[in-house]
Amino acid sequence: MATTHDATDETQDEVGQAPPVRPEDQDPKLWRGNGWTARVIKNEDDDGWAVEMTCDGQSEPSLVGPWTMGRDKKNPKPLDANAFATLVKTANEVLARHAQQRRAQLHRSVTTAVEGGARVRVDLDVVPDDDDPHAILTEWDAAGEAVRRARVPAAFKLTAESARKWLEGDVPEA
Repeated sequence: MATTHDATDETQDEVGQAPPVRPEDQDPKLWRGNGWTARVIKNEDDDGWAVEMTCDGQSEPSLVGPWTMGRDKKNPKPLDANAFATLVKTANEVLARHAQQRRAQLHRSVTTAVEGGARVRVDLDVVPDDDDPHAILTEWDAAGEAVRRARVPAAFKLTAESARKWLEGDVPEA
């Protein structure tokens, strides 16, 4: 007896993309797809329900939020395709905001005037190494070329004044 090959059995289609999320393959309290798992859980803080979104490959959820009660006011409303799509979008936005915040914590930039009135941009990039935390100061010219770099303590506070002092050679390197 010959077996037929069903394309829906594949984990990825011909272009390398994940197959669409199929509601008939999902559970009312657990949906998987698009790199995420949505799980409806009992809310520990009250009598309600919550939904947690966990990115594939992660052990902890990236997002936990309240979930709607069903009509019987006891059980949770079942997950559906629209709710899952909204949850995936929200979870991706949360991860993007966290990444943006992390970049903002590790990168600072100021512009300061030097002798002759020229404006110079100085960037501070923190390297959060557990064994050797430090930061790199970089001077940029008007053409956007790096003029010089120096290693400084990770706690270095970049201001227009501290940048000017560094440019004048008044800040020791780490």
